[in-house]
Amino acid sequence: MLDRLRSGGKVSGREQLSLTFRLAVPAILAQAAMCLMSYIDAAMVGQLGSAPAAAIGLVSSTAWIFGSFCYGNASGFSVQIAHRCGAKDYDGAKRILRAGLAATFVLSLVLCLTGTVVSKPLPAWLGGNPDIVGDATGYFLIFSLSLPLFQVAVFFEAVLIASGNIKVPSIASIAMCVLDVGFNALFIFGMNMGARGAALGTALATGCSALFLMAYTFRRSTELRHKPSFLQPMRRFLGQRSLKVEWKLAEGAESPANTILGKALKISAPLWLQNLIVRGAYIAATVLIAPLGTVAIAANAFAIIAEGFCYLPGYGMQDAATTLVGQSLGARRKDMAQRFAFITIGSGAAMMAILAVLMWIFAPQIMHWMSTDPDVVALGARCLRIEAWAELFFGISIVGYGCCIGTGNTMVPSLINILSMWVVRIGLSLLLIPRYGLEGYWMAMATDLILKGVIFALYCFSGMFLRSSRRKSQAF
Repeated sequence: MLDRLRSGGKVSGREQLSLTFRLAVPAILAQAAMCLMSYIDAAMVGQLGSAPAAAIGLVSSTAWIFGSFCYGNASGFSVQIAHRCGAKDYDGAKRILRAGLAATFVLSLVLCLTGTVVSKPLPAWLGGNPDIVGDATGYFLIFSLSLPLFQVAVFFEAVLIASGNIKVPSIASIAMCVLDVGFNALFIFGMNMGARGAALGTALATGCSALFLMAYTFRRSTELRHKPSFLQPMRRFLGQRSLKVEWKLAEGAESPANTILGKALKISAPLWLQNLIVRGAYIAATVLIAPLGTVAIAANAFAIIAEGFCYLPGYGMQDAATTLVGQSLGARRKDMAQRFAFITIGSGAAMMAILAVLMWIFAPQIMHWMSTDPDVVALGARCLRIEAWAELFFGISIVGYGCCIGTGNTMVPSLINILSMWVVRIGLSLLLIPRYGLEGYWMAMATDLILKGVIFALYCFSGMFLRSSRRKSQAF
């Protein structure tokens, strides 16, 4: 069906729905494994008491910032690959792969150095209590040192998904989760490393996933494989051949804006800006929550992890939406891109709404899996029940964002996320936290997600997200 899509053949409505779920289901299963891994990690650390859990929760928002930069780096190249595969220009896709691997790895080294430098003062900057500062510093330092491995894993996962192969990245994610649980059990309990053990176990599992995905892409991927050796692309790129050849597209490029790197910057720069500003809002929220005490910090961290099971269909559909919209535009089939947007957004939001009902019903039991502290369980359950009312709209924004990324249009969705986060969530948090405590923050979060979902629904269902797609798809 993907080949017919790329070749301009007919794809019926039933086949569109089938193709959507064939791409989405493996991604949803991978998300489920990742969510389960987070549950198990949290449960393992939670057995050590509230302090280690609070230490991880304190720096988790900052860790998300660094991790999201890695995703933004990969998106700048994976979107180009989706468009090239949609146009059946596989040689062009391979050139983008080689250039992207080198560029994103260098950027990950910068992130690694930055994280290492700030790891010691960071917990104090965030207002952490002295009893959790040591664990927080150790956790964030190990996380920072593992960022190059994380970037490689994220990059190859993104390019495989962009090429239409979601099954292998999903298998790799599930395997990584299994390894993570095993490594964490060894380091957290076997070697008594506590929060640091959780970071080290995740780093090793990520490294294994990165090596597998890289080898598979260069040796086995139908659209992206290289012969005779998966080392050949790096030798060619780092050798004495002109670097400019590797940065340019198949038809050649005159100006820097038309090179692979130039196009990647156009896509990634708004994502970087969004990441910095939006994740900065998460840090601001952490600073607002920290004075509420260890129970509130731990309950917030566990509730965020617990809420993750509602995201499973949303982020799975987001991967499918990015691939299908991107390849439809690469094949010059704008009408097909719009139909896939309707299918993926509607399906993802509906499934998230069903899971939200289950989360509302079983909120205490879900929290009890991760913590034995009754105060943490009770507070976290109340927060989950507040958030359940917003999950339908959150699903719309998650999948709608993936549709926008598939077009290469990242500026508008980034602005929507930035304004919604700072004006609505943080603005309301300043008003509600003093009165309602942690529950006030989750009320503000739910309001933000509902408003953002409405905006994304209007933007995507009206077709506005495709208005600049003709120029962008021709450029790619």
